[in-house]
Amino acid sequence: GDDAGGLRPRGRAQPQPFACRKPHASSPAAGSSRQSTSQSAIMIPARVTHNQSIGPGVVPAGVDPAYDAQYRVRGPSTHCGAGRPFCVAPGPITHTQTPYVTGTTVLGCKFKGGVMIACDTLGSYGSTKRYKSLERMRRVNSTTVIGFTGELSDFTYIMTLLEEMNTNDFCEDDGKELAPWEIHSYLCRVMYNRRNKFDPLWNSLVVAGCKGGRTFLAMVGMIGQHYEDSHLAAGFGQQMARPLFREQHTDDMSEEDARTLIESCLRVCVMRDKSMINKFQIAKVTHEENSPTICEPFAVSTTWSFEKYKNPSEFAPGCW
Repeated sequence: GDDAGGLRPRGRAQPQPFACRKPHASSPAAGSSRQSTSQSAIMIPARVTHNQSIGPGVVPAGVDPAYDAQYRVRGPSTHCGAGRPFCVAPGPITHTQTPYVTGTTVLGCKFKGGVMIACDTLGSYGSTKRYKSLERMRRVNSTTVIGFTGELSDFTYIMTLLEEMNTNDFCEDDGKELAPWEIHSYLCRVMYNRRNKFDPLWNSLVVAGCKGGRTFLAMVGMIGQHYEDSHLAAGFGQQMARPLFREQHTDDMSEEDARTLIESCLRVCVMRDKSMINKFQIAKVTHEENSPTICEPFAVSTTWSFEKYKNPSEFAPGCW
């Protein structure tokens, strides 16, 4: 059967992912004296849903034909079936490499006593503002929240992997759960693993959390690139919001000042990014127990009375 376990980032005893096939009672080995398990059993690796150290889909070639068929690269050929010359077989799967429902900017910054991240609630279908109440931040466990840019369905798959890991932690029943930096490290392996399959998960992820007196904020991109910082942005906000963070942010700023700065950055982004709407949520994690919270949607104040907004074509000859 399926075994959702794998290599654990912590030193816990885990069931070995092997199925033991014993010889038939009529075989010579069964009638002989006691022999070691390694001599009397054929060890067949059981299927592993995903390996928590390397990423999803860690199954040796030849063990699971269904898995091998799923990830087999089907190259084009000049003949497809008997009696059908000059017919080209399907090439590599590409329908997963085009994002459909997407989200844009995610912002995050640390403050004295915790960390917060923010984003809007829009899910765009191409250039259409299709879904306007999409929650793009999720609570992972009692210490961590995650926000995403990019493709919604790929993020849903990532959350499935994280929920499976939470289930493993719950079944261990030892009171321990993954820290924010462990979750971030795992996601780096997942994204890089899929990139190496030439089937990347079309997301940039922002991971924030607090545990053991440490405040953590980091991001990972769709090909596995990652970094940790006191403030960051994913998506178009990387160009719009980071300059404001660099000018005004400090690690020891109060929660109120951090929220004011976040709202200021959101205002700058929504007035310049056509893929955002003025409907935002802020997720906050502090060092208190079970602290991750995601606020209700809110709007920021905007004004369009700036002088250069009145006649924008004046400074751009040839536009209308």
